Amino acid sequence: MTQVLHTPPPAPVTAEDDLAALAARYGLSVSGARPSLPAYIRQLWARRHFIVAFATAKLTAQYAQAKLGQVWQVMTPLLNAAVYYFIFGVLLGTKRGVPDYIPFLVTGVFIWTFTQSSIMVGTRAISGNLGLVRALHFPRAALPISFCLQQLQQLLFSMAALVVILLCFGVPVAASWLLAIPALILQFSFNAGIAMIMARWGAKTPDIAQLMPFVLRTWMYISGVMWNIDKLTKNHHGLPAWVNPVLKGNPAAVYIDLMRYALIDSFHSSQLPPHVWILATGWAVLFGVGGFIYFWKAEETYGRG
Repeated sequence: MTQVLHTPPPAPVTAEDDLAALAARYGLSVSGARPSLPAYIRQLWARRHFIVAFATAKLTAQYAQAKLGQVWQVMTPLLNAAVYYFIFGVLLGTKRGVPDYIPFLVTGVFIWTFTQSSIMVGTRAISGNLGLVRALHFPRAALPISFCLQQLQQLLFSMAALVVILLCFGVPVAASWLLAIPALILQFSFNAGIAMIMARWGAKTPDIAQLMPFVLRTWMYISGVMWNIDKLTKNHHGLPAWVNPVLKGNPAAVYIDLMRYALIDSFHSSQLPPHVWILATGWAVLFGVGGFIYFWKAEETYGRG
């Protein structure tokens, strides 16, 4: 007897196989495909000059139509602080028992505005720039990072006014002012990370931008921008014991308190939450690194659909 061996017929060659082979032969890759994380970081670093120039151009154009021009970069947060002083400091009496209340308030408003504005512009970073996203190939994280850098530049203009206010109210120049530099670096990392998270959400669901002002307003009220959290919780004896550390440990309050500690001599270390620098670094790393990775994972989806 003879045994016949039947070998299976070769799989049919499809058009997809031909295209894949052709792409491999000429070194082609999928347009808009997500690169590896190290490659993505290298691409982003290579475009650092674009990020800085884009942020500076957006800041310059922001008040280009206004007669006072760039003066509004300082006037806007100052006017906000004046409104909060009248409502909360005078009418509601939150200034009682708070030394250097005006520097206390203005510092809180400026630092909070940095975080608030970074989140708002980050939410629209992709959905509001679809023309740019679809026309050019670049790492999309450049957009939320550049918008956060724009807000940092605006904060630095405001800080010049804050220094004048501190000096006018008798707050002396001190070596502790140098602590403002690492505090701002940590806050920028936190802001950029949460802006990238919101940019991914906003790219998929643009309506989130309409919801964010209500969320941010609530966050502002619980972050001690206009009042001292310790005095507020002590005056409400029915509050659970965990409320005070939770309010003081939220990232917005942490960065506000760090800046007050750095700039205002009457704001003592006893008013800071325990291990405040570790806490500030933890928030910056958690949201900065986590937000970056979260944004990168959806890189190939931005501007599509």
